[in-house]
Amino acid sequence: MKENHALQKELARLKSEKSALQVQSQLLDNFVNLARSAAQEHLLTKILQKTLEVSAALTGAEKGSLFLLDAQGAVTDSILTRTDATPEQSSQIIGKVFTKGLAGWVKTHHQVGLITDTDTDDRWIDLPGQPYTVGSAMAVPILRGENLLGILTLLHSRSGHFTRETADLMLLTASQIGGALENARLYSRLEASYQALEQAKSDIEAYSEALDAEMEKGKKIQRDFLPKQMPCVQGWEIATCFHPAKQVSGDFYDAFLLPGKLIGLVIADVCDKGVGSALFMALFRSLIRVFSGQIILQGVSVSGFEEQSQIESNHQFYKALHAVSLTNDYIAIEHGDDAMFATLFFGVLEADTGVVHYINAGHEPALIVNHSGIRKKLSPTGPAVGLMVNPEFQSRQAQVEPGDTLLGFTDGVTEALSPDRLFFTKERLMRILESPALTASTLIDQIKFDLYRHIANEPQSDDITMIAVHREAETG
Repeated sequence: MKENHALQKELARLKSEKSALQVQSQLLDNFVNLARSAAQEHLLTKILQKTLEVSAALTGAEKGSLFLLDAQGAVTDSILTRTDATPEQSSQIIGKVFTKGLAGWVKTHHQVGLITDTDTDDRWIDLPGQPYTVGSAMAVPILRGENLLGILTLLHSRSGHFTRETADLMLLTASQIGGALENARLYSRLEASYQALEQAKSDIEAYSEALDAEMEKGKKIQRDFLPKQMPCVQGWEIATCFHPAKQVSGDFYDAFLLPGKLIGLVIADVCDKGVGSALFMALFRSLIRVFSGQIILQGVSVSGFEEQSQIESNHQFYKALHAVSLTNDYIAIEHGDDAMFATLFFGVLEADTGVVHYINAGHEPALIVNHSGIRKKLSPTGPAVGLMVNPEFQSRQAQVEPGDTLLGFTDGVTEALSPDRLFFTKERLMRILESPALTASTLIDQIKFDLYRHIANEPQSDDITMIAVHREAETG
């Protein structure tokens, strides 16, 4: 008799464990299927609903509710028996069952709450307007270690439906339910994070597109700062090359007419790259133009310059070259905190004689070349513009003979990188200049051809800017 009772008890235990494993397997299958489905917006809600359905099928319950709790015991997600309840009603129901009801008792004791007859158990409270009859109820704590993850409540209209054996069975399955719900909650948080990341990515892409559009506008505005057409002077040809490494550049060139049949020639490289250098590029370019015409601008005046220039010469080109000093002082005084400066070559060319008066403010030497190669280097005569107030800029002059070409360039030419990270170098540029070039545009094209063959498919590392001024050879 004892052996028969023990065998029945063991069979009941095995049956319960089998049921628990079936619940675990079904919950896992449901979780995986829902996680793989395309519609994941309400994944956690669907997992809660499936959990409730599986538990009801296992115990024969007619209705039920399921609450998930955070570490402070507050309800974070729920499935209520009253599916038609409004958010306000749901909040009232949760408040009552957790204050005086069976769920509140389980929350306090972390034990299964079993009510075989709701009429005789004080832990059961009937809610106002409740559209169903409850004879027996059972609430099961869903635990992960010592942490209460949630409370599962199952209902039946007949008293005595839930027994101690049913409670033991649900205790066996509670840990599996807890694991499935915890995974679902984590997965939902992960999915929410993914959605937030996708939204952030979308926002960044939109911002990037807007920024690109603004940069394109800046690129166009900057190009508009550069002369659209070179001055047309009989006997002279001017050609240029301008290829920014980014959308905007700190390099610039300029050529403009001055009184007395003079041509102002500028090539410059503002320190740094990007928007800041592009803004200062526009400022440097404008100041050189303005000051070479002897204009007063924001506190920097050319008053007294007449007396100084008379000591050196009466010629207009000295007045124009003084623009370098005025530009330097304006930048150093007004924008010294920005630590922006530019290397700059400014030449004032006498179209009739071919004499070029120049200041090289820390820039790459301009070169005078002819059919035999490099004839003269116009080396620096002073520091970069904007470094300090009132530095000394010496002016010098050189002769551009018929057939000669004056070439100015920025270090983006000689320091252009190949895919092997090798510089183009000054030596390679000098070798190109050993070959005869009959026009300014031909010379620029020769340099560009070899330069871009060197760069190949490598992203451009620096701005590439050149200006060539050719004096036509005399005929007859």
